[in-house]
Amino acid sequence: MKYLRILLLCIPLSFVGYFLKWSSTAMFFLTCASIVPLAGYLGNATEEIAAYTGPKFGGFLNATFGNATELIISFFAIKAGLFDVVKASLAGSVLGNILLVLGCSIFLGGLKHKELKYDSQLGTFTATMLLFAVIGLSIPAVFTFKTPENLLTSKYESLSVITSVILLSIYVIGMIYSFKTNKDLYGVEHAEDIEAKWSLPFSITVLGIATVIIAIESEMLVSYIEPMTKAAGISEMFIGIILIPIVGNAAEHTTAIIMALKNKLDISIEIAVGSSLQIALFAIPVSVLVSLTFSPMSIIFKPVELFLFGASVFIANQIVKSGRSNWMEGLKLMSVYIIAAVGFFIVG
Repeated sequence: MKYLRILLLCIPLSFVGYFLKWSSTAMFFLTCASIVPLAGYLGNATEEIAAYTGPKFGGFLNATFGNATELIISFFAIKAGLFDVVKASLAGSVLGNILLVLGCSIFLGGLKHKELKYDSQLGTFTATMLLFAVIGLSIPAVFTFKTPENLLTSKYESLSVITSVILLSIYVIGMIYSFKTNKDLYGVEHAEDIEAKWSLPFSITVLGIATVIIAIESEMLVSYIEPMTKAAGISEMFIGIILIPIVGNAAEHTTAIIMALKNKLDISIEIAVGSSLQIALFAIPVSVLVSLTFSPMSIIFKPVELFLFGASVFIANQIVKSGRSNWMEGLKLMSVYIIAAVGFFIVG
């Protein structure tokens, strides 16, 4: 986190650039760089507050606010009508967590410790839940597979809403299940053992300030997406599925890698798989329901997104069940992510 603090300088620069009307490409990347350390501070503040509230409420707090940055960016993108960007960014968060974050963690941890061992039962239930979430997200697309986009009527919007409500209900029930069985369903158990370094008032203040500035930067970021893609010749799909998820999860990615370097791959798996489950069961349904305030967004994902969803979850299940890993497996995960990123960059 301390290495990301230098990026805080981008915050005042982004405001200067906004008023001086710098180029859309420069402003897009400047706002992206501004959000990275802010997301880190938001996550740190949430964990600090969790240290004061006790394990159960702390786990709930971390699970609920774990993807706050993505939700804030999604809110402004929904408001701007950039539905493809919203769905791509949420799908990209799942892919990034499983392929990039877990891949980097295993690769770097494996280089240092040769073989990484962990409890194979630790994330099995979470990985199975993630498989259910992907199936739930795929069903609406199956029913609309041969329906042209301009013919998706209100009944398909109803399907999206009903699916979102069911997924969100499973998320809430999963939280209750976690409380009663003490099983870490959403990958936040590691936060319970953190000793508070900040006072509670200071933590709340940091949380509030970080949230407000992220909201401001996110609104600017979204406003520059369309002009930047036209000026730079980059597709909105690449922006949504690759760049925005990296921006929102950079600090969390760093934590997972540091844990793997300490030979604590269990925690890296919790972070990657648990965060992916939060996106699938919480962030995506909430985004669909929030869109009803503006213009309804469907929960129907593109075939390429669903394919990568399924492939990533299959890989996650295989890794979680094995109980041991090495740097070569991490390299394979990273390679799949890079191939997908290149595909979205070239093909769009």
